[in-house]
Amino acid sequence: MDNTKNDMVKMTDISKRFGGVTALDNVSFSAKPGEIHALLGENGAGKSTLMKVLAGAIEKDAGKIEIDGKEVSINNPKQGQDCGISVIYQEFALAKHLTAAENIFIDSLGEGKTLVNWKKLKQRAKVVLEEMGFGDIDPSKPVSELTVAYQQVVEICKAISRDAKVLIFDEPTAVLTLKEVEKLFAVINKLKEKGVCIIYISHRLEEIFRICDRITILKDGRNVTTIEVKDTNEKAVVTYMIGRDLSEFFPERNAKVGETVLKVENLNCGSMVKNISFEVKSGEVLGFAGLVGAGRTETMRAIFGADKKESGVIYLNGDVFKINCPKHAVRAGIGMLPEDRKQQGVLLDMSIRINGTLSTLHEFSSRPFGVLKHKKEINEVNEIIKLLTVKTPNQNNCASSLSGGNQQKVALMKWLISGCKVLIFDEPTRGVDVGAKVEIYKVMNSLAEQGVAIVMISSEMPEVIGMSDRVLVMRHGEITGEVTKENITEQNLINLSMGVS
Repeated sequence: MDNTKNDMVKMTDISKRFGGVTALDNVSFSAKPGEIHALLGENGAGKSTLMKVLAGAIEKDAGKIEIDGKEVSINNPKQGQDCGISVIYQEFALAKHLTAAENIFIDSLGEGKTLVNWKKLKQRAKVVLEEMGFGDIDPSKPVSELTVAYQQVVEICKAISRDAKVLIFDEPTAVLTLKEVEKLFAVINKLKEKGVCIIYISHRLEEIFRICDRITILKDGRNVTTIEVKDTNEKAVVTYMIGRDLSEFFPERNAKVGETVLKVENLNCGSMVKNISFEVKSGEVLGFAGLVGAGRTETMRAIFGADKKESGVIYLNGDVFKINCPKHAVRAGIGMLPEDRKQQGVLLDMSIRINGTLSTLHEFSSRPFGVLKHKKEINEVNEIIKLLTVKTPNQNNCASSLSGGNQQKVALMKWLISGCKVLIFDEPTRGVDVGAKVEIYKVMNSLAEQGVAIVMISSEMPEVIGMSDRVLVMRHGEITGEVTKENITEQNLINLSMGVS
């Protein structure tokens, strides 16, 4: 990065309030052309709000924005685009039924009074895709038929077609495989070489230290520091983010591993679950590792009754138990924290309280009339909010008002209240900041110490290594091996994930 260059983006003393909550308090941020600048902070630190102000999705209350040395007024997304600012969100803004070419040039489809020259449009799209190193993407193919990684490329090409000077990436690798991440980094580096200013938001510190030039850290809506990547390390960054020294990232667990609680024999479900057999004991954290698409989530969905199994036997405390739907699993004492919290884990438009007691409403109702005991319900939810340190002023607030990390805690609330014997965690800390990760790990350890049997799917190697007592590795719908505590290393897990003997 050339420090002599003028700033492409300069935000000075930006403030924003939502009702009585201060989201941004005189925050300043700057980034240069040809720089990859990381924006870090815990969930709720103000990162997304600051970028939404820059892109025009939110109007600031105070402060100044300059683009390429000129002060600009950005009060809506159109003005943001006109200033050369584009955002690549984790959830893509693509028209799935349209082709890749149509999505890339969607802004110009209605320009002029003549008919669209579809052949020329596809040719132009092909040129843009080839420039990004993805000439194998068919521009005439509907976006819905492309992989997630290729959809992301189309999103980036759409931004480039708008002559974006500033590209904001929000958790861009959350849904990508390792191979796809490498391709994305190659694209980002090409954009950097072309002088595009890149702002990169991610909770994965290893990515930050690999591709970024500088880091700006926010906490509680305020600036903490801006530092050169080469002048710092992960431990220092974590300390800045959470405001305390993180001496032990994975807290010590003092759980006594007991008898087998859940046992699965020869489970089959579609092409992704083939003769799966395993058991997990009380007080144990059993990790499931493997590459994306290995069949881990599909296995757990079949056990939980979300997908109908074709064959196999499930035992609970030694007895055969038929689970044909999630209701049966919940009544048997099995809970599952799903991978996709927004679609499957939380009712975003409902209150935190309703989300917390949804699976155990019968415990809060009087018989025979089923009238809810609101006082009992409110007290129970307040206790869990304190335990999980959910950042909310009121349990009646909608789950959608919370940051991603706090939504994840709300998704976990119902299983703590229900008192499960077995808890399945599918990517428990995806999209969650460092501080919230530690809190979730502490809750998992506490549950294990209470005798709960825990199954944890994770694509983050440090998490699998740091939290698991044993690890099963899956590949192509099958278990390829088991790794005991003393042998859980990144090399062993990768070898089994990739079929290397």
